[in-house]
Amino acid sequence: MDFGDILNQWGDMQKNEKKAAKEKSKTPQISHKMANAPTPEEKAARKRAKLIAEGRTYEAQMEEDAKKTINPMELWLRRYGVTDKDKAADEYAERAKMESREYLRTMRPEARIDLHGLTRDEAWSRLTSFVNDCIRRGLKKILIIHGKGNHSHGSDPVLGPMVKTFIEQNKSLGSSGHPDRSMGGSGATWVIIK
Repeated sequence: MDFGDILNQWGDMQKNEKKAAKEKSKTPQISHKMANAPTPEEKAARKRAKLIAEGRTYEAQMEEDAKKTINPMELWLRRYGVTDKDKAADEYAERAKMESREYLRTMRPEARIDLHGLTRDEAWSRLTSFVNDCIRRGLKKILIIHGKGNHSHGSDPVLGPMVKTFIEQNKSLGSSGHPDRSMGGSGATWVIIK
């Protein structure tokens, strides 16, 4: 097969494609638009008729629109919008404050749970659901009241060490500590949620 044969085959393919396109154009097209919807030509005719009724020509209106200029600053603002720098600065300051460890340590707890009178297993399950709920609500600091263990059977407190173990094992919880005496002292533990 030489180059002339390849050109002949290509020419035949082009002729066949043209024939197929002609036959396809003969088949009626089905319109999917509403029955009374105006066609683009009808819309353009209505626009021209409106301009003529106002005493202007369509071409004159097009030229008038083409001559209009816009302030580049106005164009930029329409395209990209306006940024409220004060609001952005306030949001940044609030985020920085919430990320500051010192602020989180001194802020009041946003939620608290009291585990007095519960067994170790009951306290663990309640603490799990409480922490998950606080994470879902987006809280940053919680207070867990577990007591000092004065009423525990035996010599060792039960809930205090269990809360410490829970905090160490839960990856969503960060630093913790005991609040001042007015909020429970060593009988309570505050925790910062990561």
